[in-house]
Amino acid sequence: MATKVKADGKSPPSAATNLIAGGGAGMMEALACHPLDTIKVRMQLSRRARMPGAPKRGFLRTGTEIVKRETPLGLYKGLGAVLTGIIPKMAIRFTSFEWYKQQLADKKTGVISGQGTFVAGLAAGVTEAVAVVTPMEVIKIRLQAQHHSMADPLDIPKYRNAAHALYTVVKEEGSGALYRGVSLTALRQGSNQAVNFTAYTYFKEILREWQPQYEGGNLPNYQTTLIGLVSGAMGPLSNAPIDTIKTRLQKTPAEEGVSAMQRISRIAAEMFKQEGFHAFYKGITPRIMRVAPGQAVTFTVYEYVKEKLERKGPAILVGGKYEE
Repeated sequence: MATKVKADGKSPPSAATNLIAGGGAGMMEALACHPLDTIKVRMQLSRRARMPGAPKRGFLRTGTEIVKRETPLGLYKGLGAVLTGIIPKMAIRFTSFEWYKQQLADKKTGVISGQGTFVAGLAAGVTEAVAVVTPMEVIKIRLQAQHHSMADPLDIPKYRNAAHALYTVVKEEGSGALYRGVSLTALRQGSNQAVNFTAYTYFKEILREWQPQYEGGNLPNYQTTLIGLVSGAMGPLSNAPIDTIKTRLQKTPAEEGVSAMQRISRIAAEMFKQEGFHAFYKGITPRIMRVAPGQAVTFTVYEYVKEKLERKGPAILVGGKYEE
């Protein structure tokens, strides 16, 4: 079967390349940015209505309270669930994105339009949401929502770790609980990746036009980091209300006789009535601070590792050394 070639003359990266490069990029992103995700989740779960004259409970204060009450390790609650799912998540994201791009590209030239890139990113985000992200986030949020102190051995939480949380949720609520909020997660991930990949691709092409010496090759790492940072900030701004409602939905068990849509509608109505419109944007600052640099790290590490793997792709291992 003939290999499709992209417009820049390079073959699409293989699934193995996406697994290694995407997984490595995802692990670096998770380790660097997880504390901000924990702060974001706590802010989204906070049901305090801001009183006139009361100090604003921003991300710095929320983070300080977590460290003070639960030790700095409290900022890494749920990290195990993230690390468990990050490799398949990133592999699925980049592999499915490349596959969708090939299906949407012009069959003769291999060129894909901006709309095609947007649709490919949307489809890739939905794919990763259904395959990996939703179960991973249900477990992560359950762990992050616990206010126990990790320094006190007598303060025993309901969920001890990611594996125990998975076992407990399935035992008490059934396996369907792992897919609570899947529609909202798919909508969030889809819109995130649609905006992210479209903006990143657009910025990358602009920089290549300005710098012909990088045509067909990788941009300098600092440029990849910069455009990853900018494109990564666009997604959270476009779908913050979806993410906040999703977090509250996944934190609580299902109610018998109440559909997911009814619960979503009720959560949204109660948020607006009790906390005001700003409640839909709770945690937006730490989310942008987490997602934007996270995407910068992801794209930089992914492009770097992918380039190294592709260089060694045709090589043959002889006597412990790669030779062409």
